[in-house]
This record gives sequence, C-alpha cells and structure tokens, in this order.
Amino acid sequence: MEKRKMEKLGIETSLLGFGCMRFPTLPDGKIDEAEAERMLDKAIASGVNYIDTAYPYHNGQSEPVVGRILKKYDRDSFYLATKLPLWAVNSVEDAERIFHEQLERLQTDHVDFYLLHALNKEKWDQMKQLGVVDYCAKLKEEGKIRYYGFSFHDDYEVFEEILNYRPWDFCQIQYNYLDRYEQAGDRGYALAESLGVPLVIMEPVKGGNLAGFSDDINDRFHQMDPEASVASFALRWVGSHPNVKVILSGMSTMQQVEDNLKTFASFKPLSETESREIDEIVKELRSRVQNGCTGCRYCMPCPAGVNIPGNFKVWNNYHMYRTYGHVQREWEVDLKDEEKAKNCIKCGRCETLCPQKLSIRADLARVQQELDDKIFQ
Repeated sequence: MEKRKMEKLGIETSLLGFGCMRFPTLPDGKIDEAEAERMLDKAIASGVNYIDTAYPYHNGQSEPVVGRILKKYDRDSFYLATKLPLWAVNSVEDAERIFHEQLERLQTDHVDFYLLHALNKEKWDQMKQLGVVDYCAKLKEEGKIRYYGFSFHDDYEVFEEILNYRPWDFCQIQYNYLDRYEQAGDRGYALAESLGVPLVIMEPVKGGNLAGFSDDINDRFHQMDPEASVASFALRWVGSHPNVKVILSGMSTMQQVEDNLKTFASFKPLSETESREIDEIVKELRSRVQNGCTGCRYCMPCPAGVNIPGNFKVWNNYHMYRTYGHVQREWEVDLKDEEKAKNCIKCGRCETLCPQKLSIRADLARVQQELDDKIFQ
C-alpha cells in the first residue's frame, strides 16, 4: 500500500482512504453491515489506515456502523476521521453535544482527524462568530482530537481566506482532472502546498463520473493500459500531486475495493505521456458542452417555474459523457417534473437577462427533446 508522510504532523497515512459514505445497503435502506465489515477488513488488511466518516452519512448510520466494525482493531493502528455537521450547529453547546455524541457512536475517546464539514463563506463566518472555530481548537488542546481541519465547498477566494486564518493541521478539498478550476482547484492545491498544509482529497472520481465514459473515450484510456480500470487513471492523476496525502474513495462494492487496492498497492504516478493524453481527453469532453451556461442564475426565477440552469447542467453533462446513466438520476429524480424544459412558455424574459446571450428558448427545446429521445444510451 502506497503511504504518504504528513511531514507537518509527523505521521504516515495510506494514500488510499476508505470513505464511508457509500456503503452497500439492504432493500430497507440500511447499511449492509456484514458486507461493509468485509470490505473494511479487506482494505485494512491491505494497508489502508485512514477511515473517513461523517455525522450525516447514510442518514446517521455510518458513524455507529464504523464504530462497531473498528472496535476489534487496535485503536492506534488506524486514523479515524469524522466531521462536525455545521448545519446543525447554532451554538458552542450544540457543537459540544454533537461531538460527544460522535464519540459514543464511534466507540472511541478521541478522533484523529476532525473537520468542520462542508465550509463555505456563510458557514465560516457563522462558526467564527459563534466561537465554534475556537471550540474545536480547544478540543485539540484537550487531546480529544489529534488533528484539526475542514472540508471545503466554495470559491477559491473563500478557501484562501479560511486557509490563511489559522495554522490548520490539514484540509480536505474536491479535486480531480475534470474540475481543476472548480472550488479550490489548482490554485487551492498550490496555496496549501506553499503553506505546508497536507491535503485530503474527496471526489477524485467525481462521484463515479470518471469511472467510465462513452466507448470512444474509454478506448483511449484502455489504449494507455488495457489492464487498468478507467477509474484508476483518475486516482493516479490526483495521487501524482505530492502534497496529496490521502485520496478518499467511497467504495460501495468489494469489486471497487479490490480495484482500488490494485491501483494503490503498486502506485505509479502518471507518466508525461499519460498526463498529456488525459489533458487531451478533457479537451475533447469539454468540447462536447452544448452551451456556455455558467449557472449564474441571472435568468431566474423563470415565470413558468423552469429550472433553466438545472436543465442546462444535465444537458451539458449528457453530451459530455454521452451516456444516459451519467445523468439519469439528475434528470429523473433531482429535477422535478415542473422544473423541466418542457414547461417553457417561450416568453423570452430569460434571454434579456442572460449575460452569456444564450438562445435559452431554443436550447431548452433541445434539452427536452434529446433527453426524452435518449439520443445517447
């Protein structure tokens, strides 16, 4: 198992971290605990020593299940990470109550890596004002947490503000070869590296989206290595960055565990040839985007109730990946029927407001037609 030294902390972690947000589930929605245990046991036996969970994962089931599974292991043989759910915190007392509940659920007396969960500008300002940022620092002083950090979902400028606020032990960002300019992105990586703050990476495979594409793109990956999975290239891209110390993978099947272990057991950074090819693949994927909607929402609200940027996001992703499976949930579940493009009344109000001067009415008609016809399977 590839290991990385967190020089700032004086410890060594497995480059592959087990993310406990996508455990296999039973028909009733509960975690299949027996299979989850089998998967964690396999990962730990193969050298994985970073286990990541959070208060809300699996509707609150993840922490208790992880606590029960890990109870049989020497507590010093692994690093346990969990997160404070900021949306449920309105006072220091809330933070204290939740933290002690987490210790009980995890059946431990301390947390190794403790994160302020999903920080954005609003939550950051609120947690500073409430004193929660200082409270968690106090938990570290008391030895109840060993390392103090945060996970992040906002723009780079917010990331820069937060990262420079205090001497963080580590931080967790979303990073992959398709989202290099989203959220913290390349600039956030460089800033953390310059400050000596070790990085834990989430969404390295973009929620599974980088695990497979249309056949023509998949073939380009297989030509580089016929024996490697498409997902392994995404993991290797992230791991080729030296300040990445842990790459989280939310594994749902034993097959995914075994594939990831294969990638990290004899980890190879991307070669220059592979890096160039992935850059070219990204250019090809981005060239398939149908319009330049930035999601700015100047067009909203729509008088007819259409979620204009939501429709365009699904449509652009559909063309980029060219498989219906990539957008099926977004189109059939997440986007409500009353929000779909078919409800457009062609009033044109949106087009007068769009900074990109998009032909919104014509594009919405194409969205509905192409998703209804499933032009890509």
